[in-house]
Amino acid sequence: MDILIADDQPQVRSALRLLLEQEPGLRVIGESADAQDLLAQTTATCPDLILLDWELPAIQSPSSLIATLRALCPRLRVVALSGRPEMRGAALADGAAAFVSKGDSPEGLLAILRAVCVEGEK
Repeated sequence: MDILIADDQPQVRSALRLLLEQEPGLRVIGESADAQDLLAQTTATCPDLILLDWELPAIQSPSSLIATLRALCPRLRVVALSGRPEMRGAALADGAAAFVSKGDSPEGLLAILRAVCVEGEK
């Protein structure tokens, strides 16, 4: 599964890349620090999954961003990531396939990504 990481914090992107690249079947194909770069990279690479910081700079409307991303790559799945667990409901309502809190364990993140992968294969 090809994954694009979108988070404005370099240390978060680095930690996620390190974690994901150790997991068989997962491959990080790029990183974005803002919505404009995310759109450009999605157009260029069409990843299977985007791990999207829900507070990514320059997002006007998360639901319209997800719709735009899916228009670029119809099979794309988006997993919302936030340091604010209370954003879970909004992220899921706006079209995210799943939600991960930045406070969740690495094992929890991997379990959610595995579940999203399995769901996407159906």
